[in-house]
Amino acid sequence: MERVLGIGGCFLRAADPGALGAWYRDCLGLDADDNGLWEQAPGPTVFAAFEADTDYFGSRDQQVMLNFRVRDLDAMLTQLRAKGAEVAGETQDMPGVGRFGWVTDPEGNRVELWQPA
Repeated sequence: MERVLGIGGCFLRAADPGALGAWYRDCLGLDADDNGLWEQAPGPTVFAAFEADTDYFGSRDQQVMLNFRVRDLDAMLTQLRAKGAEVAGETQDMPGVGRFGWVTDPEGNRVELWQPA
């Protein structure tokens, strides 16, 4: 059986694609090139399905949530707040898994930030 090798892309609808791309670059440091190619650091990726009525993604209209690995969650959340981003007040610790925090991008998409254990 053929198997997928990894995630090849993530595509978001946006009212202003240029501004949204700039937000991900300027606030999260996602340094994609002009074609959107981003060489990410190696590490774990989680693929999980959630119940249809979950509130975990924020709005029930949001069908998919991005999760980015970070080195230092506290430093990233401080950086985001300094840039005026909408950062959730709480974080979550999961023993053996890591720490989680959330930010909402300018288009209203909740994004999860994960500092692996």
